[in-house]
Amino acid sequence: MFIQTEATPNPATLKFLPGRTVLSEGTKDFRDAESTDQSPLAARLFQIGGVSGVFFGSDFITITKDETEWQHLKPAILGVIMEHFMSDAPVLLGGDANATEVKGNYDEADESIVGTIKELLDTRVRPAVAQDGGDITFHGFRDGIVYLHMQGACAGCPSSTATLKHGIENLLRHFVPEVHEVRPI
Repeated sequence: MFIQTEATPNPATLKFLPGRTVLSEGTKDFRDAESTDQSPLAARLFQIGGVSGVFFGSDFITITKDETEWQHLKPAILGVIMEHFMSDAPVLLGGDANATEVKGNYDEADESIVGTIKELLDTRVRPAVAQDGGDITFHGFRDGIVYLHMQGACAGCPSSTATLKHGIENLLRHFVPEVHEVRPI
């Protein structure tokens, strides 16, 4: 088994591509070892000293580290990922959890606006964000403000504010005049 790695815009994260499906639908974000009871793979990755976040996408795993150098972490991470996939164990117990499907907080009168926002996020934003090892989820729309949650490599990335303000906000304002601002949650 050959696992590729890719750098992300966030220097504290690295994207691992095992060459097979990680999650068949949705994404899953683990911010600490205590949240990994649903995933034996995430639990094993958190046992590696220096791992501070694990994110599963469709065909990738993004690892966030503390101040430990990648040269010390990569061999152990690659070993855990390889062992896991060679054993054919599930990534998540109980099947894939579609963590990306969030109803959101918005007024029912804005249903069509929110539908357009979600469609733009799904078709134009999420594929680009996934290439960088992350995900973005809709969490609300109130008074012209769209609330989004950045996950994986995008969470805590130095360029995430620019991505939200200059990329996503401009896109949404162009296609949805009711949108005035985008804010992270």
